Amino acid sequence: MLWIILAIIVFIVAATLLLFRLEDLSHLDQDDYPVRDGKPSNANREVLGRIRELGQSSKGLRGKARLMALRKHMDELSQGLELASEFRHCESPRGEWVIAPGCDTRRRILYIHGGAWAAGSPRSHRAITDRLSQITRAAVFALDYRLMPENRFMDGVRDCREAYTWLLKHGPEGPESAGFMVVAGDSAGGSHTLGLIAWIRDNGLRQADAAITFSPSTDLTLTAPSNRNNIETDPLLGPAFGGLSKIPLPVIWWATLAAFRVSPASPVASPLRGDLRDLPPTLIQASDTEMLLDNARRYASKAQAAGSPVTLHTWPGMVHVWQIFVPLLPEAEEAFQDIKSFLEQVESGSRMHPEGQT
Repeated sequence: MLWIILAIIVFIVAATLLLFRLEDLSHLDQDDYPVRDGKPSNANREVLGRIRELGQSSKGLRGKARLMALRKHMDELSQGLELASEFRHCESPRGEWVIAPGCDTRRRILYIHGGAWAAGSPRSHRAITDRLSQITRAAVFALDYRLMPENRFMDGVRDCREAYTWLLKHGPEGPESAGFMVVAGDSAGGSHTLGLIAWIRDNGLRQADAAITFSPSTDLTLTAPSNRNNIETDPLLGPAFGGLSKIPLPVIWWATLAAFRVSPASPVASPLRGDLRDLPPTLIQASDTEMLLDNARRYASKAQAAGSPVTLHTWPGMVHVWQIFVPLLPEAEEAFQDIKSFLEQVESGSRMHPEGQT
């Protein structure tokens, strides 16, 4: 019996080493990225209160009931906000157009919401998509991609790819070629965003003019230091995922493979572990206290080393995806002004280099 147990252990170890062959990316942690000066504004206290309400919404619930409560609470985030845009439902691809007054429908943004691939919707992120349409004069398409666990992870990935391909030739008024194209997303949607721009490059489609991500998940192997070091300082992800720090990483990798049906080492699930050459100008915004900080830092460092124009801007003491608390939070307003400046620079560079070289 002992020999059988030992044989099983040896097999599991060998299978783990073979299946999850991970490049050591710790050298990317040597790069030092500056953090903006200042401390969180007074409004941040109200934001922290809302985060606690989010946790209370599913307290005591388990399984599907817990997930449904989380989804419902997220969809209520935009209630009571004064939104300037028109919202138009779209059935195929499934999502909604967000159209601010005076926008140019040939300017388009594909927005991919976050929510750990299991929650979130176009409705939950209207504060973000409304403001994006206003500051960019672009029609935003908020994709309602298929969520887990009802669907497979790759179903959501395919929805993103199909939506982007469709948006190149369709606007809110019907068939019309895109003149300026941006892909944006937060957290899990940030992961889809970064994976998508690599897929666009590899498949010879017209590349996005720019990409924007808020606190993106870039590496599901959870090997970045902040995944553990920032648990106590992340009021949103810490309570939800901090317990994973007590579980050996190989166990997490196997569990991720079972749930996602994709290896956590795959570039589809972990864009950081893919080819980061020849990508469009990309802006990443993150907080210095969140668990995903080093995921953003590592991605920026590797992409820059590969020659891709990726910029990381870091705010002090903000919650994960604080941009969703616009207009309440001054730092969220700052983030959108940062986006506006970034895209103006991208477009200025495109005018100087008609072939899209920067």
